[in-house]
Amino acid sequence: MTDRQWDCIKDLIPAAKPGGRPRSLELRQVINAIRSILVSGIQWRMLPKDYPKRQSVYHYVRQWRDDGTWQRIHDTSRAAVRRQAGRHKHPTAGALDSQSVTTTPVPGERGDDSGKRIKGRKRHSLGDTRGWLLVVVVPTAAVSENAGARLVLTRLGGSGKKRRRIWVDGGYRGALLDWAGEQYHRIRERVRRPAEQKGFGVLARRWVVERTFAWLTRCRRLSMDDEGLPTSSAAWISLAMIRVMIRRMAHD
Repeated sequence: MTDRQWDCIKDLIPAAKPGGRPRSLELRQVINAIRSILVSGIQWRMLPKDYPKRQSVYHYVRQWRDDGTWQRIHDTSRAAVRRQAGRHKHPTAGALDSQSVTTTPVPGERGDDSGKRIKGRKRHSLGDTRGWLLVVVVPTAAVSENAGARLVLTRLGGSGKKRRRIWVDGGYRGALLDWAGEQYHRIRERVRRPAEQKGFGVLARRWVVERTFAWLTRCRRLSMDDEGLPTSSAAWISLAMIRVMIRRMAHD
């Protein structure tokens, strides 16, 4: 992590708790170790010796996952990168989609996506028009698009208070569209592939969320789901997005 990237998040790192032994680890090196695990996908036991001990690094990953630190850094970084682009921190439109990923043999919740024939989990994600995530929910792959969309919308807090238009693909249908309009006063538009289109084609408004998934899978830790808990999966997704956003803010 460069100096400019560190400057983007150093003030968001929680201070040491009062009492007890003083903090001795350099937190910049802890963040670098976490980024190494995220990008390379290596096992914890293979963490290079140049970084702090893996037990200490894992402690911070788990602690900041549970107390909401990663989510807070993610949301603050998203607001900052939007302001840098001349946008309001609260988006008014975005796209919703899901990505099914295979799980590793690590014990944990998983299910079957019969449509894509994948056994694992499904990342239901809602992002803005620039691809920055607002909400991500990671249930089993057996959860349908409509059920996953309901989970996402019910968790959309203050960051989505100005959002009034959401683009979805043809997998979201039926009563979900009416439910979203009645409960959250949001217009949901389905972006369909033209009937005459053959093979791959870029769809208006839909390509942004697909690019977001591409950002995630460039991190080898996220090419599959290697987490025992869905909350850990969501935390690593937040870490991947933090990595992209601070690079954008630092112009690196």
